[in-house]
Amino acid sequence: MKFTDLFRKKSATEVIKHGDDSAEHQSMNKVLRVKDLTFFGIAAIIGGGTFSAIGNACFSGGPAVIFLYIICAVACGFTAMCYAEFASRVPISGSAYTYAYVSFGELFAWIIGWALLMEYSIGNIYIAFSWSGYFTNLLDGVGLHLPEYLTINYKEAHRAFIDNKAGEGLTAWLSAPQVNGLRIIFDLPAVVINVLITWLVYIGTKESRNISNAMVIIKLAIIVLIIIVGVFYINVDNWHPFMPNGFGGVMGAVSGVFFAYIGFDAVSTLAEESENPQRDLPRGMIYSLIICTVVFIILCLILTGMASYTLLGVSDPLAEIFKIKGVKWMLFIVSIAAVVAMSSVLLVFQMGQPRIWMTMSRDGLLPKRFASIHPKYKTPGFATIVTGLVVGLPLFFTDEKFVLDFTSIGTLFAFVLVCGGILMLPQRTDDGVETKGKFKLPYVNAKWIMPLLVLVSFGVLQYFNPTYITDVFHITADNAQRNIPMLIFFILCLLLSVFSFIKNLSLIPVLGLLSCCYLLTGMEAANWKWFSTWLAIGLVVYFCYGFRKSKLVKND
Repeated sequence: MKFTDLFRKKSATEVIKHGDDSAEHQSMNKVLRVKDLTFFGIAAIIGGGTFSAIGNACFSGGPAVIFLYIICAVACGFTAMCYAEFASRVPISGSAYTYAYVSFGELFAWIIGWALLMEYSIGNIYIAFSWSGYFTNLLDGVGLHLPEYLTINYKEAHRAFIDNKAGEGLTAWLSAPQVNGLRIIFDLPAVVINVLITWLVYIGTKESRNISNAMVIIKLAIIVLIIIVGVFYINVDNWHPFMPNGFGGVMGAVSGVFFAYIGFDAVSTLAEESENPQRDLPRGMIYSLIICTVVFIILCLILTGMASYTLLGVSDPLAEIFKIKGVKWMLFIVSIAAVVAMSSVLLVFQMGQPRIWMTMSRDGLLPKRFASIHPKYKTPGFATIVTGLVVGLPLFFTDEKFVLDFTSIGTLFAFVLVCGGILMLPQRTDDGVETKGKFKLPYVNAKWIMPLLVLVSFGVLQYFNPTYITDVFHITADNAQRNIPMLIFFILCLLLSVFSFIKNLSLIPVLGLLSCCYLLTGMEAANWKWFSTWLAIGLVVYFCYGFRKSKLVKND
């Protein structure tokens, strides 16, 4: 094995050629237009992050958490433009995996593909749990009640028993039936919705599109109603203090806030089912991101204005806020909106993962079966079923918080490589496939702008907090977890300033890279530990199978 083999690349021309080769690959139905792609993006973004994670985000950062939503939106905006450039140049399914293959090479492509497994499949575990909570509330509202041991995950119930904490978990543990001493405790609604969504994705893209579009219209209409009703219950005194836990409290919500945004890149996995991917994919991603950011900021202000941020650290904040205000008729409507919204997220993520596996299989990094297209439904059938199992089985033994943190760090890592990948691509030429894309990332020379931005930023930091920079460089056992990531970020800022000056780098991907790296500094050490373990497992799989079976081996 040569060290250079780890970074063997595919050209954009080669990727498009193989992706369009109908003799080698069965074609998929091209039925998606820009409206459908925008709706898929909204379907993926407005879901668990809106109806669940937003509560804990407000609880951690107070009303000032809107700044974190804006920071995340800016980071995702820069990243979306990088995705759009890639989607325009390489309009093939695979998302960031395909883009990394073109820019960084095979090893990084595999790492991205492995990380995206967390974003789509494992992220859907969190969404399924959240969906179950709102669906159970909806059933309770119409007089139907499931036993507690069928509405909670085993891990959470066991923790409640160990801590002797009164509530649903302890009740579930004590009342659950036993088989050979093992308590039968699992989240039945979460399991059922995963099965139904997997079936829907399996039978066709057109059917999934129609249902997704309908769900997006319903949930946007209900969110508008929530905002209109909520405005009349705002008490501006609740916005004081605006930043109760300081900026550290705002950044402490990064996992939950960023989780709200991770869906927009799922649009790029639908390239081969788009009528005009080079024009419509970029528009779909950017339009959906803008619409959802406005919705998030308004909802945060509504929530923190209706009640104190200290009351929002719950799994169903939109329902809780109307319960506090005694607006009982809204509880039922909010539950309907949440069920619809999270169903659409499950649908889009469940569509994205099989298409990434399909692309990896075409490259030889996974067994050929993952690339098989169902002869009748024209979907990656086998990969869809495997995705359903990857989501469904962990529902029996994991819980929401672990999945939330795990997913966010993996997605940010993928975004970092997408922004960095654009910097690795050659400038567009006037011939060949490179000029075919309808979207073109605006080139702004960062030669002078980037060093000036870094200089001004450090100057502003020094002016408003004279000891902050020196404190970051002073690392002790007590502050290492907080200071080491920030120190690395400072060094990265300086290095990118130097390279921007020397190499005339493009400003937008540089800012995207830095903003995503900044968000990574808010992740806890435990998140990095689990993420590193996950990557190590992925590398073992790659070297045992993908490295030897790669189609690029045959071309060497």
